[in-house]
Amino acid sequence: MKKVAIVGTQGVPAKYGGFETLVENIIGENSAPDIEYTVFCSAKDYETKRAGYKRARLKYISLFHANGMQSIPYDILSMLHCVRGFDTVVVLGVSGGWFLPVFRLLYRKKLIVNIDGLEHKRAKWGRFAKWFLRTSEAMAVRAADIVIADNQCIQEYVALTYHKDSVLVAYGGDHAIRNVSETRQDEILEEMGVGRKEYAFSVCRIEPENNCHVVLEAFARGNHKLLFVGNWERSRYGQELKKRYGTYTNIRMLDSIYDLDILYTLRKNSRLYIHGHSAGGTNPSLVEAMSCGCPIAAFDVAYNRATTANHAHYFKNSPELAMLLEKGPIDGTPMRKLAEQLYTWKHIARQYEELY
Repeated sequence: MKKVAIVGTQGVPAKYGGFETLVENIIGENSAPDIEYTVFCSAKDYETKRAGYKRARLKYISLFHANGMQSIPYDILSMLHCVRGFDTVVVLGVSGGWFLPVFRLLYRKKLIVNIDGLEHKRAKWGRFAKWFLRTSEAMAVRAADIVIADNQCIQEYVALTYHKDSVLVAYGGDHAIRNVSETRQDEILEEMGVGRKEYAFSVCRIEPENNCHVVLEAFARGNHKLLFVGNWERSRYGQELKKRYGTYTNIRMLDSIYDLDILYTLRKNSRLYIHGHSAGGTNPSLVEAMSCGCPIAAFDVAYNRATTANHAHYFKNSPELAMLLEKGPIDGTPMRKLAEQLYTWKHIARQYEELY
């Protein structure tokens, strides 16, 4: 048996974000029988503690949450529990990167680090946070035996910045596909006040780097319908957007939706999926939409072009998106076929296991 520890997530069952969904889908039915996973979880984030889940062992770290500033001591404590007993340690993210040179002195077997989406380049961080994350990333890259990049652009960044090769392993999206009856889909669409293929759809965290303002301005220019799901009340940015665009009759600004059947239905029946992300690597929401067969209009940055292999439609500003909306029906089949080739969890799990 290969004994593999996974560090750096809130834990499983997944209920937070991309890395948690990654772990949820590479353990269990997608994992090889000769891999024994141990997943480190935040005790503060799970009321119910389990010994195991989907054939993986669970170990809980007390005292700290897995997110925000607490993620740093949380990751360090998790790593200290990995010094013995594991053939491979997989660290997701670079929060604990400062500790990795010390960890390397204590742990002599294989260390794999997924550096995520260049967190230090995100606009939401202040100067000190960006410096800390950038330095943490550098330490993580240098300490790792294998660096995982989830997008070709990040792979190129690692080569140019650190003169080190990395391995390209993306993100799966087929977990977004659900078995929802046509009757139930009709009920969901009726509740939302839309018909099949008569609206555009978008779902994301409401942050400036996701260009929510660009998307909303484009729809405010015309009468095309938009369903936009996000955490509008979380920040002043979201609150101001909701105040400005919430009165438009063709725009519905919906609070976060966690029901996967509803999300699948809204993706599958949209005439166009709008992806405004301008930062990060392979964004989970994009590959999920591709897996559902959505036609894609993505913000024109290298990350999105790499994920969609230049086969989607792209916009740089509101006028360009408004022009895209005037086009006739766009076929989502190329996006679905690309997702079936590159972004299934079975394929992603095999790639991780080859690294072990």
